[in-house]
Amino acid sequence: MWKTVIGLEIHAQLLTSTKLFCSCPANYGDSPNSNVCPVCFGLPGALPVLNGEAVRQALRAALLLNCRINRTSSFDRKNYFYPDLSKGYQITQFFHPYAENGYMEIEVGGTRRIGITRIHIEEDAGKSFHDEERGETLVDFNRCGTPLIEIVSEPDLETPEEAAEYLRRLRELLVYAGVNDGNLEEGSLRCDANISLHREGEPLGTRVEIKNLNSYRFLQRALRYEQERQAELLERGEEVGRETRLFDVKSNRTMVMRTKEQLLDYRYFPEPDLGILRIEEEEIRLAGSTLPETPALKRERYVREYHLSADDAKILVSSPSQAAFYEETVKLGAPPVKAAHWLLTELLQHASGSDPFLTPPLTPKAFADLLVSLEKGRITAPMAKDLLPEMIEKGLSATELIAKKGIALVDSPEAVKAMVKGVLEGLRPEVERYRAGETKLLGFLIGEVMKSCRGAAQPKTVNQTVREFLEGKEE
Repeated sequence: MWKTVIGLEIHAQLLTSTKLFCSCPANYGDSPNSNVCPVCFGLPGALPVLNGEAVRQALRAALLLNCRINRTSSFDRKNYFYPDLSKGYQITQFFHPYAENGYMEIEVGGTRRIGITRIHIEEDAGKSFHDEERGETLVDFNRCGTPLIEIVSEPDLETPEEAAEYLRRLRELLVYAGVNDGNLEEGSLRCDANISLHREGEPLGTRVEIKNLNSYRFLQRALRYEQERQAELLERGEEVGRETRLFDVKSNRTMVMRTKEQLLDYRYFPEPDLGILRIEEEEIRLAGSTLPETPALKRERYVREYHLSADDAKILVSSPSQAAFYEETVKLGAPPVKAAHWLLTELLQHASGSDPFLTPPLTPKAFADLLVSLEKGRITAPMAKDLLPEMIEKGLSATELIAKKGIALVDSPEAVKAMVKGVLEGLRPEVERYRAGETKLLGFLIGEVMKSCRGAAQPKTVNQTVREFLEGKEE
């Protein structure tokens, strides 16, 4: 039986307005090569100046990941040639990173603690665009110098499922900390995976690296394929080559990017144009005092205080803005369980945009008003579902819309009986078939009554009254 060992290296772009060592905007999607300067290109005489906000954001991330903050750290040059790295080196932290020895817990069939070896600050490279039809490669240097943190895990992950969950929870934590937008598709959060196989009690196997995985699903699929590929080689008595591979999503296979016959020599040496980075105890204390409630603690609180299911709590907490919208709705009087159900099943159907809860078309106050009206019996669930799209479109509360439309609830027993009798008298053939034993018609008959009143009567009352009519009690 082969034992799998997995470690992840995750690059997270920090949410600063400017780059790590200059004042160029760190914007995504701007015109190519519009946010560049001599520092970005490393031109002679251009000196880097460290972005203090990037250091503060990196500090927040490290504290949330339970890392030890090194009071002094330094920057180094990592030398290599690549077309989108114009100066021929990358400024990073190699010898003395600013944070080490952290951990994060994940839940996959039980709680597991995954160690974090180190977190270091570094700058990003540019981006190459390959045009195969024209046989050209173009380079956009806008991303060059964008601030990143690299989070290196211990090789504590044992399955592709654990790796995907680790990436998912890490992304969630960074988004809550306000240091990363979590956008894997745009590359602001990128993952490289290292995987090897060995038998229990034997030395670790040869490690293979899979580069640039930008979704939980692709990460899991790539690791699963590589797990099977390496196992087949080892079963045949062949060696696993030390390689860097890429995952092809169409073929669902990893492919060789480059072999590593020998360790690449990046010729690291201390960055001569930057001094020692010193972080004072007061800065650590201040950063710690402003940390948000972690997603894990929030999920536990939702289950404990609001009596939600673990699954509903997990989905609600997956987005900070969604969780904030939900909590505000509950504070305004909406029943917690009903608010969770309606948010996840009804409101999200009408949501639009990448994050509809940042600039919601419906406010928590209006949503709470709808749910309170439903809870107090002023409207029925079908009426509430009809009102919701119009509330979103027009920005009105349920109370305002009910008054404007003159909606009246059929709530007296006499009115419901009269309505049921009127509808079922027109369905005499179906009523007689039901009484003759075709009981599956019950749902149809109740549905026809609800359709007739347009949801203005409570379903429970309608259900009971229809049954009484069919049993001959109300004729």
